[in-house]
Amino acid sequence: MEQIDIKSLTLPELEQEIKAMGEKAFRGKQIFEWLHQKLVTDYDQMTNLSKAFRDRLKARFRLTALEPVEVKVSQLDGTGKYLFRLADGHVIESVRMQYHHGNSVCISSQVGCRMGCRFCASTLAGLVRNLTAAEMLDQVYRIQTLTGERVSHVVIMGAGEPLDNYENVLRFLRLISDENGLHISQRSITLSTCGIVPGIRRLTAEKLQITLALSLHAPNDEVRKTLMPIANRYPLKDVLAACREYYEENGRRLTFEYSLVRGVNDNLAAARALTEVLKGMHGHVNLIPVNPIKERDYVQSDQKTVQDFKTYLEKHGIHVTVRREMGRDIGGACGQLRKSYLEKEETK
Repeated sequence: MEQIDIKSLTLPELEQEIKAMGEKAFRGKQIFEWLHQKLVTDYDQMTNLSKAFRDRLKARFRLTALEPVEVKVSQLDGTGKYLFRLADGHVIESVRMQYHHGNSVCISSQVGCRMGCRFCASTLAGLVRNLTAAEMLDQVYRIQTLTGERVSHVVIMGAGEPLDNYENVLRFLRLISDENGLHISQRSITLSTCGIVPGIRRLTAEKLQITLALSLHAPNDEVRKTLMPIANRYPLKDVLAACREYYEENGRRLTFEYSLVRGVNDNLAAARALTEVLKGMHGHVNLIPVNPIKERDYVQSDQKTVQDFKTYLEKHGIHVTVRREMGRDIGGACGQLRKSYLEKEETK
């Protein structure tokens, strides 16, 4: 019989499984707290359970625990980059960023990605597979354990498209915010999507309190299609309509991610068009100087261009910030650490 993924079970599901084993339901809550509060990686660490019961758990349930392969810490700002090995040998990466409001962890939702965004290292080798809820949770759990510091914010903005792994991501969101686990507030969680319209609409119906971030990167379909293949499937007007519905249903301010690429989408004409597109959208723009990768010829906009773009948006009533570059000395951009690791492995 195939083992059940215990860390991906909700508390009611776990209690039901434990009762099916002939045990009292309260044992399920004990185990849930070991997994999601005390963050254990082995059944033998569950010291208030008998050895016989622990042995039965080992036989029935697999316990996901990611193995740290490489950890890099920036000498510039303390950003941590983590490469984890999964049980099947694949590797994923996560990032911990230190802010005045606490520690924020950016997690991956897939091994690789099939969205094909031109400026992203995560998508170069395509999609390998989806991550389970447990594999997403354990990125947060391992980082909290390794640093000894509480994680207060989670961003699903690492490798992968979260809405392309909808069911597992939804399960992750419910587990990470469960009051019996780490209980990270949904208002402290951001999910970033490149714009899968049906997925945004499904998420809207869940009535969660998470922040929705749209990878926008262009003010029109013409430019967006050159950067993001998904734009060929979902026109910008449909994507923005779905985002507007999310705001209206959940009252959560939207975030629009906009990577500035020199000579592509960083001129004042683009800024003018962007102000028109985002009128009345109840959100803010996060400008991101693009991280160059050697497989693409995209170049980062210079500081004056970034500032001029920002100033134009502000003068026309758009809330805007420039993302602070973090972990630049350790390959902080999404997908870079995993990619360099795989390249080294291939040459062995």
